[in-house]
Amino acid sequence: MENSLFGKLTSDAIPHHWYTIGGTAFIVMMVIIIAIILTKTQRWGWLWNDWLTSTDPKKIGTMYVIFAVIMFFRGMVDAGMVWLQQSIAVDSQGYLSATHFQEIFTSHGDIMVFFVTMGFFFGLMNWIVHLQIGTRDLAFPFLNSLGLWLTVAGGILINLFFVIGGNFANTGWLAIAPLSELEFNPGVGVDYLIWSLQLSGLGSLLAGINFIVTIIKKRAPGMTLMKTPLFVWTSLCGMVLIISAFPVLTATTLLLWLDRVLGMHFFTVGYGGNQMMYFNLIWMWGHPEVYILVLPAFGMFSEIVSTFSQIKVSGYVSMVCAAVMITFLSYLVWLHHFFTMGAGANVNSFFGIVTMLIAIPSGVQVFNWILTMYKGKVIFASPMYWFVGFLITFTIGGMGGILMASPPADFQIHNTLFLIAHFHTMIIGVALFGIFAGITYWFPKIMGFKLNERLGKLAFWFWLIGFFVSFTPLYLLGFMGATRRLDHYASSTGWQPLYITATVGFVIIVCGVITQIVQLIVSIKERKQNLDTTGDPWNGRTLEWATSSPPPFYNFAMIPTVTSGEEFWDWKKRNHRPEKQYEDIELPKNTGMGIYISVFAFFFGFALVWQILWLAVLGLVGGILCVIIRSFDEHTEYELSAVTVKEMET
Repeated sequence: MENSLFGKLTSDAIPHHWYTIGGTAFIVMMVIIIAIILTKTQRWGWLWNDWLTSTDPKKIGTMYVIFAVIMFFRGMVDAGMVWLQQSIAVDSQGYLSATHFQEIFTSHGDIMVFFVTMGFFFGLMNWIVHLQIGTRDLAFPFLNSLGLWLTVAGGILINLFFVIGGNFANTGWLAIAPLSELEFNPGVGVDYLIWSLQLSGLGSLLAGINFIVTIIKKRAPGMTLMKTPLFVWTSLCGMVLIISAFPVLTATTLLLWLDRVLGMHFFTVGYGGNQMMYFNLIWMWGHPEVYILVLPAFGMFSEIVSTFSQIKVSGYVSMVCAAVMITFLSYLVWLHHFFTMGAGANVNSFFGIVTMLIAIPSGVQVFNWILTMYKGKVIFASPMYWFVGFLITFTIGGMGGILMASPPADFQIHNTLFLIAHFHTMIIGVALFGIFAGITYWFPKIMGFKLNERLGKLAFWFWLIGFFVSFTPLYLLGFMGATRRLDHYASSTGWQPLYITATVGFVIIVCGVITQIVQLIVSIKERKQNLDTTGDPWNGRTLEWATSSPPPFYNFAMIPTVTSGEEFWDWKKRNHRPEKQYEDIELPKNTGMGIYISVFAFFFGFALVWQILWLAVLGLVGGILCVIIRSFDEHTEYELSAVTVKEMET
């Protein structure tokens, strides 16, 4: 009877390690504090009606960013624990057990990729894409809300082991088989990882479909694809990668779960299974995922370098072609992650050559950015600082990638810290620097006031210096033979000084994060002095700057007609904006159905982790019923009259 009610869930799942007890206490304390604040300020209704159930993409984007910030601090704690362990675990085990260290390593990777970087990018795209193409909303407002809350459900599930479970996967962030199989990981840690990725992956897939349809079908009249801003182009390419690559991740992790629960042998040695098939499938998703993370950043940097060079970006057509070529080639390079598998010289040569080829369109973009600055007159505002930092780190990381594209070289540095340093150079130096640049650049548009420039530049220098102090030693350690996921080592290796140096770099990065927090606080306090009353604080060139700051919930009182690739810039050159002719506007109603579906999906995932059959059925049936109820709702929109729009505009 107990098994039918609770499945594998027993009293052993109650927090009993120091880190699970501490994590649970922190979570409970934060929930209580937030509840007290909302109750005292009587903001529960405001939170639900104005934010949680909103279908306004700008508010959804803000919630994505807030969620990503929370997960960023969670992942940063993991990074600090890893670096501290490696600094002191010389001739001893250090302060973390081998298993706990591997769990932290795994948790850090998954949280930073799936919930931080992607959360930030979805937030920024929800802020800006619809404004740049001159439309009022995304194609499917409800799917936008659902995608957010499925991602949040996955984020909660991946952290739930603190409260119920006690252990996480110790497999590395890709849950590599056979280490992730039941024989080596009999607990529920891997199952937590699988189902958190299933939920967040579904949310990302829905968001990808939504943005593709929006960009293809909802552009302003006259805006052909070759007149769209480059951020829209790179977002489109990233979303194409999502809808083609994420189903592979979903299928692969589902097969792994079937191996674990039903005794299948897809990736085990018995009954014809093959663990190398897991490597192929996971990296068929994994390498496109790298470009899902960096392509939107390329678009952001294109917008920033154009604005602050005060000139149209050089080689627009070649930039578009480069983004499309990167998207295409990203599907053909996955095997360079495991040249050592023994596939043979011919296979390795093909994937090595294609990996080198993908550097060509990336180089085209770099030269176009440099040429844009050369032709223009550069203004070094804080977003431009992040761009220059990106240019340096991207060039260095790209050269490291070319080195690893050569199979003979890769045989020597495969599975070493050189690979870790290269990956972080691309993800931090490209994606994260792009996120910081984009947030700084578009912050006054969304919030109505600028961030403090002095503190923003100071944070940049902390980040850039800290980054190189942290990861340059890892390149050297990789050449010296230090493998990744190493939890202790002998003093005779001579590695400890480099590990300590890397930890010092992390401390400098933390100083950058603290500076960014102070920057936000100071900017809020000084917002009256830094208000954006023009809607165009940077002298921008694209349509998002044609709206007020922050934009109204309907974006545009009149949908603009586009005649060039920089329509807003042309308006300013002619000193003439189209006369507004007000009309009735149809807008989506707020709905809590995305939250309800995600709650049922969360129960479904949790039930499959612990094999609680009745709860899984409840979650599945409840989610399906919510979808059916939503599909029969014919009153999902409301009309904003032209008179009301005119009053709001004037």
